[in-house]
Amino acid sequence: MHVHDKRQASSYFRRIESKLGVRPVRSDDDLALLVEARIPTAAVEVLSSHGISDEEIYTLVISEHSLAHRRTRGELLTQNESERAVRLVRVAALTEEVFGDDVKAHRWLRKPKARLNGHSPLESLQSREGACLVEEMLLQLDNGFAA
Repeated sequence: MHVHDKRQASSYFRRIESKLGVRPVRSDDDLALLVEARIPTAAVEVLSSHGISDEEIYTLVISEHSLAHRRTRGELLTQNESERAVRLVRVAALTEEVFGDDVKAHRWLRKPKARLNGHSPLESLQSREGACLVEEMLLQLDNGFAA
């Protein structure tokens, strides 16, 4: 996580808590522990109430069938699914911090970018490498560079 000061870090982690419906998240260490412990399926419902569509969740985090199966059995997300959910939330929170406006941030996340080979930032989150590129673009925007 790359923010400029404690105030920004605090806001960033509050956004993550809100999007996942979990507490406390105050650091990247907390996020790592959360992934290791695995995230409850209820976090997926919270995600969808924060501007992430069901289709985006099914593509980036967990398939609709697997989610239904886990809910029926009262299971947590797997570590891989938890990591993908955290990846999505981290980038969404960072985008909102950079743009300072959730609507603009969500629009940017969905708009194809030449730098991402015509893919949207959200589509690029299917891999860790893609997420790194998106985070790099956001940091460049935040520092006044064209991304």
